[in-house]
Amino acid sequence: MANTKQARKRARQAEQRRQHNASQRSMVRTYIKRVVKAIQSGDHGQAMAELKAAQPVIDRIADKDAISKRKAARIKSRLNTRIKALAA
Repeated sequence: MANTKQARKRARQAEQRRQHNASQRSMVRTYIKRVVKAIQSGDHGQAMAELKAAQPVIDRIADKDAISKRKAARIKSRLNTRIKALAA
């Protein structure tokens, strides 16, 4: 456990950041699940709409470093590939 006042404060801040980042990652996963569900239903229009809603959320969370920018790009690319396959 932290001994100094400064270290105790830093521990508090780190825990708050950890919880906030976990919440943000969870939100991103929810948006991804919505896109995947639309893809599985076979509805191309709905899948595109869900992807358009998910992309800015994924980018925003990546900008805040809750997930890495590379992971965000990978997620978007894979979802887009699945939607394109659905259209074909």
